[in-house]
Amino acid sequence: MQGYLLLAGGAEFGGRMAEPDVRALQLAGGFDAQVSIIPAAAALDNNHQRAGETGVRWFEQLGATRVQWLPLIDQASANDASLAERLRSSRLVYLLGGFPHYLAQTLRGSAGWQAILEACREGAVVGGSSAGAMVLCRHYYDPAAGNISEGLNLVPKTCIIPHHDTFGKSWASQLVRLLPGDVIVGIDEETAMIDDGSGDKWRVYGSGAVSLYRGGTISIYHSGEPLSLREG
Repeated sequence: MQGYLLLAGGAEFGGRMAEPDVRALQLAGGFDAQVSIIPAAAALDNNHQRAGETGVRWFEQLGATRVQWLPLIDQASANDASLAERLRSSRLVYLLGGFPHYLAQTLRGSAGWQAILEACREGAVVGGSSAGAMVLCRHYYDPAAGNISEGLNLVPKTCIIPHHDTFGKSWASQLVRLLPGDVIVGIDEETAMIDDGSGDKWRVYGSGAVSLYRGGTISIYHSGEPLSLREG
């Protein structure tokens, strides 16, 4: 069985993401499911502990009873066998926001990433917000360097623009031009999309919208509406 994916646009713990996150917990098996939060994207500016603790508090407020943040913050800890085992047994793995390039380089080829893939194949939910969502796709935009890099490709032929309703939308024209073979997905803050386990059919949750840039057109989807990342 393949697991589920959650992609969020940012501001994930501001108090208005209960709808998608409760849905993720339900897909993970309920409020007693093991939730593991990875704050690696926030480690570059030494913000990982605060971010991890904030994530734990948020999911506990939603009713989750088994929430942990894992000190996976660099390539050494990404290859730590004990952390990988904890990820392998998780039912919801959530990648926090921060620096996308640092996060991608930390996870790529690591034992921790392989454990996340194994958990997903066994039916777990893998989620990410902002940088955490960006790196799960085929490509991601690195705003620090101003260039496009290869993502972890859990979502093929896709590139995400987080914070689409605030500053992210300004990236759209450049990404559409540079990635003609990808669907560019703009996700507003406090908004997420969750797939049905196929990686194709998705549904929008939260207060904002998801905008798909594809084939020279922009399609906009709001909470409750289904969408597909495939053409046709």
